[in-house]
Amino acid sequence: MAGLIPAGRHDIHELLGVEILEASGDQVVMRLPVDWKVHQPYGILHGGVSALLAESAASFGGALAAGPGKSVVGIELNASHLRSLRDGHLTARAIPVRVGRTIQVWTIALTDDDGRAICQARCTLAVIDDPSGGAGGVSATPISQ
Repeated sequence: MAGLIPAGRHDIHELLGVEILEASGDQVVMRLPVDWKVHQPYGILHGGVSALLAESAASFGGALAAGPGKSVVGIELNASHLRSLRDGHLTARAIPVRVGRTIQVWTIALTDDDGRAICQARCTLAVIDDPSGGAGGVSATPISQ
C-alpha cells in the first residue's frame, strides 16, 4: 500500500515525503526520509519531527478505527527521544491500546532502518464527528506516492 491521504489535500506529509506503508484500525506503519530537511541545528533529526510522525500514525489509525462519519483529533502526546538519527528513514508503528467511542489511546514505536529504537510515544485522541461531513476524511483507498 503506497499511502493514504485525505482526499484532495496537500499537507506536511507530502512536504516531508511521508509514506504510509500499512494502515488499518489495528496498526499503522509510516516512514519518512531523514536528511537535512528534518535536522535540527546540530545535524540530527529534530524531536518535533518524531512527534509529528508519531501523532500522524496514531491519528490515521484512529480515524480508520473510529469508522464512517467520525474523525479524531490529538489531545495529548508524550514522546521519549531515545537515540539520535542523522540519515536513513524514521519508521513509526502505531498500535491501539484502547479504542473507545470518545477516546482512543495509541502507542507508537519509532525506529531507524536497523530497527533501533529512536523514540517511544503515546498519543491520546478524541473521537469527534467528521468536520468535513465525510468529504475529506481518511479512507482506506490507497494512492500512489
